[in-house]
Amino acid sequence: MAEGSADRDNTGAGFEFNDRDFRRACRMIYTRAGIHLAEHKRDMVYSRLSRRIRARGLSSCADYLDLVEADPDSEEQAFINALTTNLTSFFREAHHFDALRDQLRALPRGEPADIWCCAASTGEEPWSLAITACEAFGSDTPPVRILATDIDTNALASAAAGSYGIERIAELSPERKRRFFLRGTGPNEGMVRIKPQLRQLVEFRQHNLLAPDYGLRQRFLAVFCRNVMIYFDKPTQYEVLRKIAPLLAPGGRFYAGHSESFAHALDVVQPCGRTIYRAAQEGR
Repeated sequence: MAEGSADRDNTGAGFEFNDRDFRRACRMIYTRAGIHLAEHKRDMVYSRLSRRIRARGLSSCADYLDLVEADPDSEEQAFINALTTNLTSFFREAHHFDALRDQLRALPRGEPADIWCCAASTGEEPWSLAITACEAFGSDTPPVRILATDIDTNALASAAAGSYGIERIAELSPERKRRFFLRGTGPNEGMVRIKPQLRQLVEFRQHNLLAPDYGLRQRFLAVFCRNVMIYFDKPTQYEVLRKIAPLLAPGGRFYAGHSESFAHALDVVQPCGRTIYRAAQEGR
């Protein structure tokens, strides 16, 4: 596309969006969220930003990016939310939940455990962690605390609401559906909602993995940071791992996505299972 040309959104209304705008948007999301966007993401960036351009009554991407930088309190979070990808499901990559169950069952009787879900998205993962904890201890009140964080405030609000279309739990067993979900009726027909006992186990909080100080004092038996690192370049991955590794409790494990590997950070984390890592210092 030539410099200065305009794309069109799916309504047919064109917003000016050129090479300079794309590169600038990429730099801004990288600085704010660590997300690295390749050239093939150009259409995605335009499509998502066009909604914010329209919502703010602007006519070009440049004007919108100026607004984000000039008035971060009013628009920066919306910019981050727009360019964050939220793809998740209940018990995605199921072998990790089996491994977590084994970790929980190996704990000394009565010992509490903290778990951190770094990319809660719309909630399916932290709720799956809560279900796993209940099943591991055979109790609806297991000695487990789950911290669920995300940079995207819209996704986090959906996660905390715990309400889903019934098709989202289609792959779960009938027992899990009965035990952990309430089925909607009347105006909520076709919806399900997380039962109250699970809500007691999960705290939702916004968090940016690029933050210089995570402000976390607990040590975690498990950190689920899955399908997040694929959006970071290797230097950013390394810095995030360097901050998370000391937060692992003795015997704690870091769970990564199926396409993520950290050969460049073996001084920080080392593999100990299928896309499961331990702190490198643990083996010393």
